Amino acid sequence: MKLIQALKLLSRPKQLLKIKNSKSSDSGSPFVKSYKDLMKGGKPTADFTDAEMLNLIWETIPEAITALLPPPLKPASRPLVFAFIADDPSTNFGVPYKESALLVRASYKDQEGFYCLSMPVTDDMAMAGGREGWGYPKKMANISFSREGDTVTGYTERHGIKFMQVKARLSGRLNNDNAALDEILALGINPDGEFSDKSYMFKHSPSPMKGGIFDYPPLLVEGVTRFRPKTFMWAEAEIELTPSEYDPWHAVPVKRMLGGFYSVGDNSMLHSRVLQKVNELEFLPYAFLKWEFDQNRP
Repeated sequence: MKLIQALKLLSRPKQLLKIKNSKSSDSGSPFVKSYKDLMKGGKPTADFTDAEMLNLIWETIPEAITALLPPPLKPASRPLVFAFIADDPSTNFGVPYKESALLVRASYKDQEGFYCLSMPVTDDMAMAGGREGWGYPKKMANISFSREGDTVTGYTERHGIKFMQVKARLSGRLNNDNAALDEILALGINPDGEFSDKSYMFKHSPSPMKGGIFDYPPLLVEGVTRFRPKTFMWAEAEIELTPSEYDPWHAVPVKRMLGGFYSVGDNSMLHSRVLQKVNELEFLPYAFLKWEFDQNRP
């Protein structure tokens, strides 16, 4: 339980006593959780064991990133794009699944991180938890990810379109004879693959009321994920981005592929923090990463 929640309970002794005396499954209905069960189920982090990942980094055109960033995010010092495809076979929240993601380098008050544009997943609970908890723009998808020898391949597919297809050779080197090694290490990725990744998301909920926009002012959220690989290899990587109306990853084209890296290890998503509220009308044009409003769709 978070510290602020515990402090609130101290000011409510009757509620605290009720929680202390509660028993597992004493709510009277399988639809209702007891306080004891809720206390037992809380996790300080979301942990992934033996997660297998292929990460790719490329440089895109500056205008592409500028057009994608909602205020108050601003372009980072370099127009970089980060994408991955992963297999998460074991988690501490009981959900094994595959996922992929597209993120662009962005800055908030001179602090650089990655703004998450898309995060397809193969499990509904993984989708709900990421969207409702952190604000990740998750959607259900078909994802393939495999390794044969020193070759790793994968794709993400929705609506019959494989809008991203990746292939990498685990050569121990990056693209163009390791030309971008220093650039990738400058992002905070250690030579052994260990690093912490700061991500920016916007958490928001559409209003059910006529004329309403959002239930509450959209929140800019910062999340941190720590990667601790047990297996790590630099890779020469390539990605094919096929145009899709619903998953327009091609909007951040590859100008120069820096390279990629393959890893198998233990990762942890730490609790996020809200950086600020954002203006509803300013954010509205950027609010459709999680939904597809097309009444003509078959």
